[in-house]
Amino acid sequence: QLQLVESGGGLVQPGGSLRLSCTASGFTLDYYSIGWFRQVPGKEREEVSCISSSSRDLTYYADSVKGRFTISRDTAKNTVYLEMNRLKPEDTAVYYCAAAAVITIATMASEYDYWGQGTQVTVSS
Repeated sequence: QLQLVESGGGLVQPGGSLRLSCTASGFTLDYYSIGWFRQVPGKEREEVSCISSSSRDLTYYADSVKGRFTISRDTAKNTVYLEMNRLKPEDTAVYYCAAAAVITIATMASEYDYWGQGTQVTVSS
């Protein structure tokens, strides 16, 4: 069974950090572009970052997170991470990872084939 599982969400104070993990089972993440999305109630899902398949290793960041978030891949663990620093209250959302069977950056949710169940990130004092 092909599955993505996110972990690492939680409650953090403004200015703090979290690291989200996206681990795959049933397939190898190296061959996919992996995106991180976030969604708050009443709003569309927003892509915040993407890393292309390992053959290219390109990265993409939304302007709202550029310079604060870092996406990376650990091939041995079949896991992609999203390191989130200097968190702001507006980063509060459910964060999802997704896998797209393309070798370059995927910028639209419709390009993604597999989705995780999401992990809640809350930034609040």
